[in-house]
Amino acid sequence: MAVLNERFSGAPLGRLNPLTVFAVCLVFFVGVASSFDPLFQVSVIGVVVLVLVGIQRVPVLLLLALMVPFILFGMGFVTTNLLFRQDSDFAMHIVGGDNGGAALSAGLTLSLRALAIGTISILFALSVDPGAFVRALIAYLKFPVRLGYALFVAMQLVPDLLAEAAQMRMARAMRAGRPIRRISGPCEMAALAVPLLAFAVRRAGRSAIAMEARGFGGTRARTMVGVPGFSWADPAFLIAGSGVLVALRLVQPSA
Repeated sequence: MAVLNERFSGAPLGRLNPLTVFAVCLVFFVGVASSFDPLFQVSVIGVVVLVLVGIQRVPVLLLLALMVPFILFGMGFVTTNLLFRQDSDFAMHIVGGDNGGAALSAGLTLSLRALAIGTISILFALSVDPGAFVRALIAYLKFPVRLGYALFVAMQLVPDLLAEAAQMRMARAMRAGRPIRRISGPCEMAALAVPLLAFAVRRAGRSAIAMEARGFGGTRARTMVGVPGFSWADPAFLIAGSGVLVALRLVQPSA
């Protein structure tokens, strides 16, 4: 995901302040979570896909690939409601039962909600640099500095952990005299758990010592560099995003 984020960092949404994109995504999250109208969910999905493809220049095939987990998650809602009709009645009771109690309708509504949340999550992930987002949280929203340092360390630790896991898998394959598998099996994953945990603990200890030596975590105010600023495009995007959401709610027949 970090590679994809760097790929789209120069796109129009990547030049906005991360807090602005986060605010718009949060507004859409609340709107999607508070509505059980399938037409509204479809409208939100369509708008977010248009923004991703038309403004952020995300290839359609890449977008479909990123949507696979959410599509499978949504299919789970449909099959659950179709196979367990008693549960579907409970779901319809929760949503108000205004769709005639059909299990398929309830499943599709929940499935569309999952897809809408998925598209909004992809929009945020492909538009916001994680480091800039943490710096903006610390600078503008008084996010705890100690937690911010921990997030920065985690951002550096995850790629190193994946590289270490790849090296361990290659070493095990060479020792066994076989080619490395594309996907690790359950036995191999269990065998790598303890070495990777030991690597993570050692790396975290070294990072803690380095941060302590440099005075991170002290109460004295520190100078921050690379804090993303705001421009005229930020309020414009916030107003446009909120306006589109309100318009989608108003044009729905059930609104």
